[in-house]
Amino acid sequence: MSWKQKGKEWRQSLKQVNWYLCFGLLFLIAVIGSFSAIAWKLHLVLNDADAMPIETVAVKGDRQYTSDVAIQSALQDLMMTSFFSADVAQVQDALENLPWVYQASVRRVWPAKLKVFIQEQKAAAHWNGDAWLNEHGEVFDAPEQSSLAHLPQLAGPENMANRILESYRQIDALLKIHGYGLRDLHLSPRHAWRATLENGIHLELGREDKMARVQRFIDVYPTLDKQPKMVAKVDLRYDTGLAVGWDDTKEESQ
Repeated sequence: MSWKQKGKEWRQSLKQVNWYLCFGLLFLIAVIGSFSAIAWKLHLVLNDADAMPIETVAVKGDRQYTSDVAIQSALQDLMMTSFFSADVAQVQDALENLPWVYQASVRRVWPAKLKVFIQEQKAAAHWNGDAWLNEHGEVFDAPEQSSLAHLPQLAGPENMANRILESYRQIDALLKIHGYGLRDLHLSPRHAWRATLENGIHLELGREDKMARVQRFIDVYPTLDKQPKMVAKVDLRYDTGLAVGWDDTKEESQ
């Protein structure tokens, strides 16, 4: 084929090309490229901590044991991110990892503010010596607080914490009706109950019918209290009757 014939065929093929379609595709590619560049630039700006910093963290909620310093320390690394890239879930987790925080909620407030609401743990009792029980019967670890020294001492298997707290409330309510108070309650690994009253008397309640046995103590204690000796312990693990341990002689009479 001669060069003349090739040139003729090339000109004919050009006439068959849809130039409107070609220019349309080129324009579409240019538009997509422009939007991609703009989106990338916007992404860089929104994630730039210097360009869009978190300027303020507003903390609300009643707090007794969670200081501003502790909150600032927990959020120190997260505050290095931008307003838009800050992970709200991570902020919430960091706050809820503080020992006295029960629950935290976090939300963004335009243009550069995080709004935080903190709910602290409400301690209901000391648990197994060095931990705490909250009002829901959940175990948590936190530093000692002198203002909570008056709370009862509860102890027992870890998976029984909620039941022990509920039993404490029931026994304490029954005792308070009659002018007594419950200081400690312990459940042994064999599920035997032992209680200590605010006046220091120890009650052995056994494994069954603990409420009925507490009522038996309430019925008989006015008589015991008239004795010249001080009551140290009352063993109620009997179907009927009880055994008394006296403070001075440590002798028991049934």
